[in-house]
Amino acid sequence: MVFSSLLFMFIYLPVVLAVYYLSPHKWRNLWLFVVNLVFYGWGEPVYIFLMVFSITVNYIHGMLIGKHRANDRLARRLVISNTIINLALLMFFKYFDFIASNLSAIPGLSFIQPIGLTLPIGISFYTFQTMSYPIDVYRGDADVQKNYISFGTFVALFPQLIAGPIVRYKDIASQLSFRSNSAGQFASGVRRFTVGLGKKVLLANNIGMLWDIYYSTPVSQLSTLGAWLGILAFSFQIYFDFSGYSDMAIGLGRMLGFEFLENFNYPYISRSITEFWRRWHISLGTWFRDYVYIPLGGNRRGTGRTFLNLFIVWSLTGIWHGASWNFLLWGVYYAILLMLEKAFLLKVLDRAPRVISHIYTLLLVVIGWVLFAIEDISHCASYLSVMFGLDGVGLISQEALYYLKSYGPTLIILAIASIPAMKQLSEKLPVRLWRAAVPALIAIVLVLSTGYLVDSTYNPFLYFRF
Repeated sequence: MVFSSLLFMFIYLPVVLAVYYLSPHKWRNLWLFVVNLVFYGWGEPVYIFLMVFSITVNYIHGMLIGKHRANDRLARRLVISNTIINLALLMFFKYFDFIASNLSAIPGLSFIQPIGLTLPIGISFYTFQTMSYPIDVYRGDADVQKNYISFGTFVALFPQLIAGPIVRYKDIASQLSFRSNSAGQFASGVRRFTVGLGKKVLLANNIGMLWDIYYSTPVSQLSTLGAWLGILAFSFQIYFDFSGYSDMAIGLGRMLGFEFLENFNYPYISRSITEFWRRWHISLGTWFRDYVYIPLGGNRRGTGRTFLNLFIVWSLTGIWHGASWNFLLWGVYYAILLMLEKAFLLKVLDRAPRVISHIYTLLLVVIGWVLFAIEDISHCASYLSVMFGLDGVGLISQEALYYLKSYGPTLIILAIASIPAMKQLSEKLPVRLWRAAVPALIAIVLVLSTGYLVDSTYNPFLYFRF
């Protein structure tokens, strides 16, 4: 079940909200825990047991670490034990088939074969969430949660369960015990959810169809203009798809009294790769910073160690996104760029005109999306060759001109929507005028999105597989 579906919007969510607000406060976490498991098990009910196992393991380890925190050696061993169990689950379900398929190609290891596991939805997200809790308890950054239902509610909370943002326990610990539910907060949640729905359904889905066309087109039939159109379409699709889903998650959280941290901050206005990754998927970046980069030493042990830490973090970031070589390559690509910026490029970019640094960033990000979007390495290399006119293909084709004309207005709308222009405009309008306009705009987006979902079967979700 996904947020941008008629089943979720008009059956699941109304029932959840109705029972939630009719229930006494002391029963609300229990209700959320139950409906969270229903939501998670909708497609693969068997994985509910995996979710409950993960909740239980981390809950018990958190209790034990809190009890033995004064004994640092024992507490540290418990943290390691918990981390190993979590990573073992993630490795088995997400990476076993990938590792097996590569090992089976080695002579003498052909007996190792993939077993065709179905990837549990959102396992990368909720594994990171659950791992952070015992670590924060060990560090003294979070108190022990003694209520199993409250902890289970945190882990399996359906607004952010399958695609983030990655919510850390310490950020919402107090909200699990007490949440204030106001009409203003609920209305803000509805607005935020609807904005995210519009970004996902009206923007991401429409431009995603253009990427699908070019992704399925043989490279030999591509022109340079067509290749650029295709990857620009994907660049907009993944941004509005993922940020839209994050907006919906934040909005749903507010409807239930939770406040989640922001996950995107207009990344396409960045002037460096460093800035881009402070604005894109913020919750993942801060997780790796706090639980991997800084514990490895961060930038405190000299340039060489800093670069090694960056390489480790970004290799892990890449492979976190999927069990495929292209994701590892994508992570290493960004590691190299960030090393270069830390070494000298940031100083150059600071002195360069804004337009130059902006073009530099967008160009490298778009190239990165080719590595991310195309899993087959040879196909990926050929696509990049076409983009830069190195594969003996034409620069322009009639087909590319047709799609440029057809999707040109959409691309312009997407470009405007990806920068804070509308936000800045709303801040300049008279408050009374803006307050009067918002309900009408939200209603229009909701009606248009619903109409699209009724009429179309094209509703992919790119981060569902991660």
